[in-house]
Amino acid sequence: MPFSIDDKHLIKVLREEKQYTACEFLREFLNKKWSCGSLNHLLEKKIDKFGCVECRAGSGRPRSMRNAENIESVHSQEDRPHNHHSVRQISHEAHISRSSVHNIIKKGLQMKCLKRCKAQELTEANKVARRHRSKQLLRNIPLTL
Repeated sequence: MPFSIDDKHLIKVLREEKQYTACEFLREFLNKKWSCGSLNHLLEKKIDKFGCVECRAGSGRPRSMRNAENIESVHSQEDRPHNHHSVRQISHEAHISRSSVHNIIKKGLQMKCLKRCKAQELTEANKVARRHRSKQLLRNIPLTL
């Protein structure tokens, strides 16, 4: 069961002052439905190792590509009128990998990447021919209800 913030701070104080173990916490707080494994993890991995109950800031790998400068370079593509570049085109122009551009658009700008698809443009002659043939098809199909 997850610990509340108050529970975590209480556990930290008792651990530092009275050197409580996980079993002693379970005996002392019977009404709390804590598990021994989660208490051990909180005590050993967070309180004993780092001296705090929250995860330490900056514990992961630092961001290298999704920084403010690259986000701005990708976002500036949007400001130009009639400029609908694909992710590949933006990555080529900004000299950033395609996957990083995709992550910047999705996570940094909270936008969606859509793939452009080519569509055939119909001329007026095509539209007239389609209308004529569809009417012919409708005449040839018998209506049975």
